[in-house]
Amino acid sequence: MAESTARGIRKELTIGELAERSGVATSTLRFYEKEGLIHSRRTSGNQRRYGRDMLRRVAFIKVSQGVGISLSDIRGALAVLPEGRTPTRADWGTLSQGWERELTARITVLMRLRDNLTGCIGCGCLSLDLCPLVNPGDAMAAQGPGARLLAVVDPADASGAPQDCEPDCVPPETEPECAPPGSGPAC
Repeated sequence: MAESTARGIRKELTIGELAERSGVATSTLRFYEKEGLIHSRRTSGNQRRYGRDMLRRVAFIKVSQGVGISLSDIRGALAVLPEGRTPTRADWGTLSQGWERELTARITVLMRLRDNLTGCIGCGCLSLDLCPLVNPGDAMAAQGPGARLLAVVDPADASGAPQDCEPDCVPPETEPECAPPGSGPAC
């Protein structure tokens, strides 16, 4: 049986206990371990034992995946946490600071998508009634492929401007609808 603390709380959890406490299937926990996201020790009977700090790691993984962060990015973030001891609040603070720009950029893109999804996003589809007015003859195709007005934001760019914007363009979040061609610089 796993070792207990003075208060009767076990220091280690079996895979079933970790699954129950975290709400994650045992198969998923095995996958996370195989991917290096969590770790366990093996008993003499080859059973996995997880430190209680793995509960927080699993919660972090679930939340991160829920907002679309890749497992490789999650692995990189978890790599900053110390090995051999339970991470402190300061350790988790360091991890979150590393993601602040990326998360802000994701929020900016999601808000831009929310605000412009029913109007023109510069995709060149010409399927909405508005598109022939805003993008006649698919003029935005000359600017390159994809959604030109909802370009991906570069997390390294603190301005939040889309990566492919001209320096003097107006980012879409400042205008609720697409500007008609010729009405001023646009992304």
